[in-house]
Amino acid sequence: MADERPILTLAHSPDPDDAFMWWPMTGKVAPDGTPRDPEAATAIDTGRFRFRAVPADIEALNRRAAAAGDLDITALSFRAYCDVKDRYIVTHCGSSFGDGFGPKVIASHALAERVRAHGAAALVERSVAIPGRRTTAFLLLSIFMGEYPPGRVVEMPFDQVIGAVARGDTEAGVVIHEGQLLFAEAGLELGVDLGAWWKVAFGFAVPLGCNAIKRDLDARFGPGSSAEVVRLLRSSIEYALAHRAESLEYTMPFALANAAKPGAERSGLPTLERVDRYVDMYVNPLTVDMGGRGRAAVVHLLRRGHELGLCPDPGPLDIA
Repeated sequence: MADERPILTLAHSPDPDDAFMWWPMTGKVAPDGTPRDPEAATAIDTGRFRFRAVPADIEALNRRAAAAGDLDITALSFRAYCDVKDRYIVTHCGSSFGDGFGPKVIASHALAERVRAHGAAALVERSVAIPGRRTTAFLLLSIFMGEYPPGRVVEMPFDQVIGAVARGDTEAGVVIHEGQLLFAEAGLELGVDLGAWWKVAFGFAVPLGCNAIKRDLDARFGPGSSAEVVRLLRSSIEYALAHRAESLEYTMPFALANAAKPGAERSGLPTLERVDRYVDMYVNPLTVDMGGRGRAAVVHLLRRGHELGLCPDPGPLDIA
């Protein structure tokens, strides 16, 4: 008998941490989103819904949420949430926080040394590769730059930033995702860890990416649907953490696919140990439930961004 349950789209970055969290409720898929085994059951009982994974670059998801808003569940940069808050609501689970670490400004030895010595002033009028203007990484760079303009920014997919800086296409770059672990292998150095700078400057963990659901789920599927979906999202993360070895093995093709993309810097094939280290950074207790500590960090980041004219007024922060 055909499964007639409604299918909700669940869009996420093709990076290992997102893939790690959501496979228990979507089933195991290839990096392009096609099911590995269409007949295989999900790892958790998803009740009256089915979920279809939609892996895509985070800036592409930011833009899609703003333009179409057609995805039922989607990863977003916290900065991008300000653009779509009327359509989406942040869930208490599934967010990425860096507690004392985060996106990194990388450059050659000479420029990185100047950034370490002189801070934002060393980046004035420098060309900087960024993973998108709607990303939290770019918001952090802009706040770090303060009174200075944020350089001559060049947008590109996140997995091409290291290569662009290593080739000299840009003078510096902001790396996110696995790039935070790979830049040294390309002969580049750290200028500033924006997450560490944020922690020292403001005392908060830095909110990077969030998970969000459409505000109309209850209207479409009946009262309580949003809460039901959020419970399943949290159950998926908890299952993945409880079955860590299987979850890490599942994420490896995503890491390998990212490394093989045209323009991506070749920093050796990803290893299970490296992926495990990365997942450990960004699937943490604040991911399971951001709680009051996480909410306060998000509110501070978005209010500060708005005060500096870097993002729209976020208004009250709704959390599902």
